[in-house]
Amino acid sequence: MRRARGMKLAALAIAGSLALAACASDETGSGGGSGSGASGGSEDGPKIGLAYDTGGRGDKSFNDSAYAGVEAAIEANGGEVQELSPNADASNRADLLTQLADDGYNPIIAVGFNYADVIGDVAEQYPDTQFAIVDGTGVDVGADNVTGLQFAANQGSFLGGVAAATKSETGNVGFVGGVQSPLIESFEAGFTAGAKAVKPDITVQVQYISPAGDFSGFNDPARGQIVAQGMYDAGADIVYAAAGGSGIGVFQAAAASGKRAIGVDSDQYETVGDPALQAVIMTSVLKRVDNAVEAYIGSFVDGSVQGGQDVVNDLSTEGVGLSYSGGFIDDIKSTIDDYTQQIVDGEITVPETPSN
Repeated sequence: MRRARGMKLAALAIAGSLALAACASDETGSGGGSGSGASGGSEDGPKIGLAYDTGGRGDKSFNDSAYAGVEAAIEANGGEVQELSPNADASNRADLLTQLADDGYNPIIAVGFNYADVIGDVAEQYPDTQFAIVDGTGVDVGADNVTGLQFAANQGSFLGGVAAATKSETGNVGFVGGVQSPLIESFEAGFTAGAKAVKPDITVQVQYISPAGDFSGFNDPARGQIVAQGMYDAGADIVYAAAGGSGIGVFQAAAASGKRAIGVDSDQYETVGDPALQAVIMTSVLKRVDNAVEAYIGSFVDGSVQGGQDVVNDLSTEGVGLSYSGGFIDDIKSTIDDYTQQIVDGEITVPETPSN
């Protein structure tokens, strides 16, 4: 299998202004590969294939954000969607893409960098089908019909670190990563750099739920709760969860400890669906997967998709940022805005890898 090259961050903007997509449904995608039509769909628009990452739809985070983008695109352009989710050990990712292509879906969107090892080979077999990979690259994958939808997650996480350090009363914050990997390490690097920009002597606890190659860490709320509880017990008063579906466990630990947490990808204050957990979600580091997916489908519809390239969404394109739901960080908005502008202006370069 071809292995995609690492993410290269660049300042490529998605054209046009994008409307905020509606909150995704709590319905869970089927692990057996069956799917459902999106609301508001029609037969006149594109037949969209959506292959989820581990956890499927209903993770209230990464996958749900992708689905929200598809919903918004169907509302704008018509069409329908077929959703597929990986099996228990996620060994059938290539089969999911192949099934969608065989069934005539075009474009096909693979949600997550875990598809990087297989998408090039599948796309080569279906040259008339357009593919996109969220958090992966369309460059040098062996096929010119793959578009990478990438995000400067380190930049958004930097702002999360700024918010955490500014709000922390103990001078001790935490980072819980789902799976140790270069992508999630970029979240860690940004968060730590942002926290230390505000308070150079702040303590940042870091722990991953599962090691490299073990993707269970994205869908293990019980383990996420244990890891976060250990951080709260060790003095952290705010913990950032870059852990997909496992983030619910981090929120549960925050609620049990009377502390705070930071969500990821989606505005998790809005998607968590539990007032007790809403109360502890101080902010979320937004990775606008919904906007990127909606824009990609729009470009497919108007015929402007060009495979073999990457579209990178960063602070300059509002592809990443922080949520203000709940009002918990309204009082530090000027601080957040100041650091945002420094990054956009090039005065601050946010690291992509942890310093140690």
